[in-house]
Amino acid sequence: MTRLATFNVNSVRRRVPHLKRFLARHEPDLVFLQETKCRTEEFPALDLADTGYRMHAFGQQGGRNGVAVLGRIDFEVLAEALPGEPEDGQARFLEVRTASGLHVAGIYLPNGNSGGDDGYAYKLRWMDRLAALTRARLDAFTPFAILGDFNVCPTEADLAPGALPPTDALVRPESRARFRMLLNLGMTDALRALHPAAAGTPFTYWDYGPSFDTNRGLRIDHALLSPELAERLTEAGVDTTARSEEQPSDHAPVWFDIAN
Repeated sequence: MTRLATFNVNSVRRRVPHLKRFLARHEPDLVFLQETKCRTEEFPALDLADTGYRMHAFGQQGGRNGVAVLGRIDFEVLAEALPGEPEDGQARFLEVRTASGLHVAGIYLPNGNSGGDDGYAYKLRWMDRLAALTRARLDAFTPFAILGDFNVCPTEADLAPGALPPTDALVRPESRARFRMLLNLGMTDALRALHPAAAGTPFTYWDYGPSFDTNRGLRIDHALLSPELAERLTEAGVDTTARSEEQPSDHAPVWFDIAN
C-alpha cells in the first residue's frame, strides 16, 4: 500500500509542529505541501530532519506561494514548473517520479480572486496548462496523480451554503468547467469517489474564526487519479485533527491509499 497526501500548510516555518504530528499520525509515503511562504533556501529542513523524510522544496524570491514534497520512499524530481508558460515564475508546481514509476504532481493552483481580470485569466491559463499535461500523461498510460490546493469548489456540494458569492473565482463556471475537463479526460476525484456528496461533504478548508466550529467550509484540496491508480484506490480521508489544533493552517490535509 502506498499512502499519498497533500497539505496546504499556510507557512511551513510556522507549522513545523503541526506537520510533524500529521506525519506521525498518517505516515504518508509522499506528502506535498503548498503555500510554504518561504524561499527554497529558507525551507526548515533541519527542523524536520528527525522525521526521516527526504525533502525537496521550491520557493520564489520574496517567499510568496511555495511548494515542497516530503517522502519516505525514493523519488526523482521531474519538474519545478508547469509546462506551457516559460515566463511564469510563481512557485506552484512540483512533479516527481517514484521508483515504481508513479508520477505525482503537487500543485498550488492560483486563487484567481486577486489581480482583477488578469489574475483570473492567469488562473484559467494555469488550469488549461494542467489539462494539457494531464492529457499527455494519460495518452502515455502513465500512472499519474495530481494532489494539492486546486482553489476550486467543483460543485455546490463542495461548499457550505452561502459560504462564497457566485462571483468568487473558486466557484465561477469557467473554473468549474476546467476542473470537469480533468475528470472528462479520465481522472478520478479520489475523495469524492469514496465519499459521495449524498453521504456528506468532507470539507478541507475553513476560514479563521468560527468557520471550523460551525463547519462553514470549502472542499478545495483534491487528489485526482489516472485510471490505473483509481482502480487501486482503497481509502481516502481528510485529517480534520490538524485543523482543530492550536494555531493551525486554515486547510486540513487530504490523504489516500493506493494498493500496490
